Amino acid sequence: MADRVGASVEMLEAVADAFNAHDLDAIMEFFAEDCSLDMPRGPEPWGQRLTGKAAVREGLAARFKGLPDVHYGDARHWVSGDLGVSEWLLTGTAHGGRQIRVRGCDHWEFRDGKIVRKDSYWKIVDTSP
Repeated sequence: MADRVGASVEMLEAVADAFNAHDLDAIMEFFAEDCSLDMPRGPEPWGQRLTGKAAVREGLAARFKGLPDVHYGDARHWVSGDLGVSEWLLTGTAHGGRQIRVRGCDHWEFRDGKIVRKDSYWKIVDTSP
């Protein structure tokens, strides 16, 4: 994918495949050195922001460790210029056996065929009456 210029639905599908394979090396091939990742949860209105390829890799490794069977299914992707959106259903099992099933989306920004920003959102699942 490193030789591809611009964003495409095929690129987003390939990124999703790498995420579902939990293949950090393959995932990180899509990211630029100066990339950022806004996690859906954190101390700021944008969640937790990870900046730089090493920090993004570490954050994703923590995601896979916290949800070892995480899977992004029922995905839809679209692209307009250097911006993309992926919608998905995240499923997985947290430590302690708690099942997670939540809809979410990623907003992507690309430069020269690489991801420079991934901004991730999850629905808040509230089962209270």
